[in-house]
Amino acid sequence: MTKMKTRIFLLVFFLVFSSATAQENQPASTKFTSNSVLQPRKLIDCPTAGLLPRGSFDFDIRVYPGGGSIFGIDIGLMKRLMVGMSFGGQNVIGEGKPDWNPRIEFAVKYRLINESFIFPAFVLGFDSQGDGAYNDSLERYTYKSKGFYAVISKGYATGDIPIGLHAGANYSLENEDKDKNVTVFFGADMLIGENLGVVAEYDLGANDDNSEELFGRGYGYLNVGAQWIFSNRLLLQFNLKNLLLNRKDADTWGREFKIVYFESF
Repeated sequence: MTKMKTRIFLLVFFLVFSSATAQENQPASTKFTSNSVLQPRKLIDCPTAGLLPRGSFDFDIRVYPGGGSIFGIDIGLMKRLMVGMSFGGQNVIGEGKPDWNPRIEFAVKYRLINESFIFPAFVLGFDSQGDGAYNDSLERYTYKSKGFYAVISKGYATGDIPIGLHAGANYSLENEDKDKNVTVFFGADMLIGENLGVVAEYDLGANDDNSEELFGRGYGYLNVGAQWIFSNRLLLQFNLKNLLLNRKDADTWGREFKIVYFESF
């Protein structure tokens, strides 16, 4: 399957899914969320228009292949503004000396438009934290950080099942591999019952398909995840990544585990 055919197929799939959902379901309240308390701020790697409430913070730990871990904290400074920082490395879990990433990464997100009955929420943001091992020669993570991005999110409901739809574009500053393209991503989250949720996302990977090194083949990155909302303050998430085997150095799906803890000041 060629790069263009793959991208067109997945783009059409997400557009059809989004269109069908929007036409057949009445919009829910202004919470595009799989959690009755918090809007999702990120699906797996792709951000949403969700924010933390003012005067609150969350702490998350992401564990990925190679004994890698990323530790992050996000803070809701204002009703429309959220900031965060993160740090991690390879071989944090396991034996031997950890291989820490070269720097602390930062994030900021500002909501320009709140969600209404008709219109989606719209945010602009920046996030320098990628995922996976850091490649020193190319100065990038295995999965590039989003860098500068814009996202829209809208909530719908099918009966008692809330669904959030998300779409955005981003420009990553990790471009030492000479691939500086803007790329587009789509995603959705859905609550199943009171404590279980699912998320899915697809990034076209247009900024990760020109390198002759280890990375994108041109199929884009398709990821899915399952959530257990243990309580109003604790969420556990298991992710399957790179389902299209887009990475040149991967012959199987990636598996990650994430813990998110929420608290108010």
